[in-house]
Amino acid sequence: MRVLLVDDEKELVTTLAERLSYRGIDSDWATSAEDALKMAEAKTYDIAVLDVKMPRISGLELKKRLQSKHTGMKFIFLTGHGSEDDFRAGTAETGAAYYLVKPVKIEVLVSKMNKILGREG
Repeated sequence: MRVLLVDDEKELVTTLAERLSYRGIDSDWATSAEDALKMAEAKTYDIAVLDVKMPRISGLELKKRLQSKHTGMKFIFLTGHGSEDDFRAGTAETGAAYYLVKPVKIEVLVSKMNKILGREG
């Protein structure tokens, strides 16, 4: 599994990348949507874990851009804002099925990634 982590909080994405590495999961991270788009041009990712609220390009917009070029890529959103209902309303148009509220527990993230890739019951 190859994962792209995108969040404007550098400490969060570097920590997640390190913890995924301990579990044998290959990941790259970016702190901006622009950097993430460049990375996705150079490599193929199975899953992108995206912060919903980022400067300039939101996670929702980034999903649309990544999905237009990488149709098989799956997505998980991270949010630190609002309620579950607010998030569902905001992501309904993008078809977001998976999201986690920050702070994210690594075991929960890994479980969601396995589930979305069909690697777990």
